[in-house]
Amino acid sequence: MKTGNWVAAVSGQFAVLVVAASLCCALAPSAVAAPSAPATQGDKSAATAEPVFTRARLVSVQPDRDGRLLVRLKLLPRSKIPFSTQTFTVRDRALVADIPEGSWVKFTARSEGGVNWLTAIHVVEECRRFQPCD
Repeated sequence: MKTGNWVAAVSGQFAVLVVAASLCCALAPSAVAAPSAPATQGDKSAATAEPVFTRARLVSVQPDRDGRLLVRLKLLPRSKIPFSTQTFTVRDRALVADIPEGSWVKFTARSEGGVNWLTAIHVVEECRRFQPCD
């Protein structure tokens, strides 16, 4: 391939990319929904978000040196969280009192001040590989 043909081919492909990018930018503002007004404390009509439960297996429950209770949970691969085992701090020890290690659980957590706090947890059936789970 001669240099002139190569330059013409590359510049032709570049022109297609420029047109595609300009179309995307032209359509983007119409595709974005207008932001809603933030909910105020007195606004009762604001919908509250439902908690999202994540499936995991309870690895261990143990106290740390500060006296807080730590829970280690091995997350399912489909949970889209980068680490497979995470540690959570428990405020209410009654949450994990009746759950044996190795149980399959669903949980919710919240991050406050750089600490992952376990907010809810309950035992569920094992989610078998290649089978649908909720």
